[in-house]
Amino acid sequence: MSLLLKAALMGVVEGLTEFLPISSTGHMIIVGDFINFKGDSFYTMFEIVIQLGAILAVIFYYRYKIIDSLRHLRPGDRGFKLWLKIFVAFLPAAIIGLLINDIVEKYLFSSFTVAIALIVGGFLMIVAEGIFGRGGLNDMDKVDLKQAFIIGIGQCLSLIPGMSRSASTIMGGMAAGLSVKAAAEFSFFLAIPTMIAATAFSLAKGFSTTTLQQFQALGVGFVVSFIVALFAVDVFLTYLKQHSLKPFAYYRIILGIVMILLITTGVI
Repeated sequence: MSLLLKAALMGVVEGLTEFLPISSTGHMIIVGDFINFKGDSFYTMFEIVIQLGAILAVIFYYRYKIIDSLRHLRPGDRGFKLWLKIFVAFLPAAIIGLLINDIVEKYLFSSFTVAIALIVGGFLMIVAEGIFGRGGLNDMDKVDLKQAFIIGIGQCLSLIPGMSRSASTIMGGMAAGLSVKAAAEFSFFLAIPTMIAATAFSLAKGFSTTTLQQFQALGVGFVVSFIVALFAVDVFLTYLKQHSLKPFAYYRIILGIVMILLITTGVI
């Protein structure tokens, strides 16, 4: 399989899984292992670039709301209130992430850890929906600072590879009293500073050794990830209006078990 075809496939995986509560990391590891696209500095940079494609899809999807918020950034205005809440929710994982990033990369970034996190996260989603239900505040604009901070604490779970940033923030939102749909929307907005910061931090390690073919692969992965993520966000929000998170939880548990079986048999 050519590098560009691998890049396109990984872009599809990233776009489909980044904003669903099923862990893009777990899926990238599995697919990367099967197509032998893993393990070097280019792969690490590639993951970050296609992640940026996914986050730009969210920015495009909510472009009118974002533009409106930027037009009303004076203290006390709705735009200022929105981004203040996003900032409050962003801080916990940002601070803890900076403190433990090297530890996470050294000890937790493995297929087995991801598999366990997928399973644990799946059960947590079932428990969260059972405890908090699907009701709650249905308008993310009405979230207060305390609720935003609770969501931010929830996002800290996503520092564990395989837990899923989307799942962690949605569960945090449910615990804070939001409906599943409002929690998902807040999660998408929170992803903007979170993922841009993570991208900038990772890309600081450099493009200097990238070849022309690798630059082409980065471009293909970026575009594919953007297009697929734009579709996935719209479908996911429509789904949440009427349906439960449980199918995603069951899928996570099954995927985690399959990963453990593949690891123990030496396939990955």
